[in-house]
Order: sequence, then C-alpha cells, then structure tokens
Amino acid sequence: MRFLVAMTTLFLAAVVFSGCPKKPERLGLAYSGETRVEKVRLLVDETWVDAEGNRRVHQEIFDSVFEAIDEAGQFILLDFFLVNEFLYEPKSGMRHLSQELADRLVAKRKSNPEVEIIFITDSVNTVYGSIESPQFQAMEQAGVQLVWTDVDQLRDSNPILSKPWRLLFKPWGTGPGNVVANPMGEGRISMRSMLKLLNFKANHRKVLATERSLLVTSANPHSASSAHWNVALRVDGAGMSMACEAESAILRMSGAEAFHPPGLQENVPETGHRLELLTERRIKDKVLGLLANAEPGARIDLSMFYLSDRDVIRSFVSARQRGCHVRVVLDPSKDTFGRTKNGIPNRQSAARLVKAGILLRWADTHGEQCHVKMLYVEHADQTSTLLLGSCNYTRRNMDNFNCESDLALSAPVEDASMRRAREVFDRWWSNSDERNYTVAYETYADRSLRRRIRAWLMETTGMGTF
Repeated sequence: MRFLVAMTTLFLAAVVFSGCPKKPERLGLAYSGETRVEKVRLLVDETWVDAEGNRRVHQEIFDSVFEAIDEAGQFILLDFFLVNEFLYEPKSGMRHLSQELADRLVAKRKSNPEVEIIFITDSVNTVYGSIESPQFQAMEQAGVQLVWTDVDQLRDSNPILSKPWRLLFKPWGTGPGNVVANPMGEGRISMRSMLKLLNFKANHRKVLATERSLLVTSANPHSASSAHWNVALRVDGAGMSMACEAESAILRMSGAEAFHPPGLQENVPETGHRLELLTERRIKDKVLGLLANAEPGARIDLSMFYLSDRDVIRSFVSARQRGCHVRVVLDPSKDTFGRTKNGIPNRQSAARLVKAGILLRWADTHGEQCHVKMLYVEHADQTSTLLLGSCNYTRRNMDNFNCESDLALSAPVEDASMRRAREVFDRWWSNSDERNYTVAYETYADRSLRRRIRAWLMETTGMGTF
C-alpha cells in the first residue's frame, strides 16, 4: 500500500512539474513599446443586412495588406494565426483570403527576390502536422521563410489536460493519421494531433510589418472568416521597429533568429500622436488602466468577439458606477463556420454588464462573426484612446497564455481615426443608413444558471475554447 501511495505521489509530481513552460518574461513576451506617429488609418471590415434582407459586405483590411506587400522594397514580416481553406463555402462576400495572400507573397518573391519575407504562423493550420497546407508549401517553395510557432513554450491555460499530455503524449510527437475527424474541416487527423489541439495554446497575433508600414488587426487571412466583422490600424512611416522587436520574441522562442533589419529608418514626428504596441499581459494592463482612469461622463465603447475576463468585466462595471457612458456590442456566440454555438461565454458576461446598467446590443450575425476587438475611450478634455488588435478579453488571451498583439492610439477626438471609430460604432449601434447591424439585448439574453456555472468553470479551468 505504501509503495502504491509513493508511486502515485511520484506520478502526480511528475505530471505537475514535467517540462513546465518558461515564464513569459524569459521568452521576451508581454512586450510594450511606444512611438509617435502622424500617418495612421483605421480600417474596417463589416457585414450587414440591407432593407431587402440581403447580406452585404464591405472590406478594407486585406486590400491594405496586399497594398503594403506590393509597396515593400526591403522586407515583409508577417505573423498570422489562421491561414487555411478549412470550412470555406463560397457565398456572397466571401473571399479565398488565404490563397490570395499566398499568391501575393509568391508573386512578390518572383518579382522582387531581394525582398526578405518571414512568415510566422501557428501549426493549427496543418492541424499539427496531420494535413498538408498547399498555401504554405507554395510559399516555402518560392523562398518565403516559414516559422512555425513553438507553442509548447507557452504557459498552460488548460493545465488539467496539458500537464498529463506533456508527460504521456508529447514524447510521441504529432503527424499524419486518420483516427479522428478533423475538427476544423474536411479530412481526418491523428489522435496525437487532436490531443495537442486540446491544449488550446496558440500564437493568435495578426501583424504585418514592412520597412514602410505597420498593420495590426483582428482579422485572419482565413477564407472561411472572410465575411467576419474586423478592424485594423495601419501606420505608415513609424512603428515597424517595435513590431520587429516584439516578433523577435516569437522567432527566438521557435528556434529562429531575431529579426532586426539593418538600416530601418522611421519618420518619427516630435509632436505626433502616441502609439503603443502591446502584447500579451500588457494589453490587459492597458485595458484596466484606461477603464480605471475614465472620469465620470467619459465615453466608453467596446466591440468584442469574446468577453469573459472577470477583472475586465469588473472594471467595466466600476466605470459605469462612476458615471461613465458605457456601450457594448458583443458577438452573440452563436455562429462558428456553419455550426451553432450555445452562447457561452458572451451571453453570461452580458447579463452581468446589463445588470450593472451598461447598455448592450448584439451583433446581428448571419453565419459570420463579429470578430472585432476594439475599445474606444473618450475623455472630457477632448482626448481619446483607441485600442485594437488580436486580443479577446478572456483569461487565455490576456493573462500571458496565448500570443497576442494590439495597438493603442492616443489622439485628439477630432483625429480622423478617432472620428471614424465613433462613426463606425454609432452606425453599428443605431442601424443607420438602412443597414441592420445589431439587435436588442433581449434577443439573445440568457438567464440560465446552469450555463452561467458552465461558463465560469470553462473560464476558470481553461477547458473552454475561448
């Protein structure tokens, strides 16, 4: 009996301490950098239903991405999470974004072979080696340097599975197989790849940098996501060196060399607007700081795909209680690539916000998602801050688990990007111009105690996919 207890204790200790990932600071994650900018644009992809009931789509983000690729003369550094054709169904407004991006980069290598192209991505695009990616194969054959993020280095957001997985299954690796159905699309994958997927670790960033411009977005070049609502900030002439520094942490973590392009020059104005590049936990620190410092009467607008982080929710409630004017547009958590979801976690988070008196509307999605992650705060002194990028407001995205990247722009309220941020949110909120974007809170209100408990457990343990 003593032997059995001793062996069980030894096994549990091995599970807990085996191959523990490094702290984010040792990896160079949780980065923050600051510069001054003049040339910055807010880009918006949006989908709505017109007066005749037809779905309409307006897109700007990847047109700007492709423009930046065409303009590059020295280097192109990309970091995108989803780049694949899984679950793509040709519909109105849909684009083969992953193929378009691959074709653009291959063409760039042929026309300008002196331009260095580095593409950082996540192995989820091959379902961890189970399914080949024709897009990445074509890019690699053309001379694009591919870097597959070593997500095993990241902290465990789902420790209930990750710790035993690291001890029992990780040594066997991943690769092709046909044991289980591909949860992301057609085909079948190995059980080893499926188990790695369930760790829910990801490089979730969406960044493009060249020697001329920087673009950070909530959008993936993922064909099945091409009709999603998304936003981006494009900065010309400054901010690129910050991106190279932040992305070098991913490169080093994944066994590649840091990227510091020689001769990179930025046109940093002395009196330009303040721009911050933030990754991982630094994003959460910024959100909490913005909400804590919002004075009574401040305008706070949030558009979000996933909202479940309890610290952030408490901060929104506190801002409302201080007299801030808070409005929230949330994805109803009902659509995911042709499948129906159960409303977790957004409907449970929304219930708490509405109970506190916060005004909330749901994105009126029809198969697509409100994939936006954008916070706008306007102060009485006519200054404002716009924060957007890849980061959902969840524990996994904000607490140094996933890799994330956001930009925070601080500028007068009459700056063009700030003015457009207000106009876009107001249009979504009020359904102006005979466009239907959002619906009332009661449309998807969920008062189920069972689902509220389930959402809490999924957020706390990391067993949820959000």
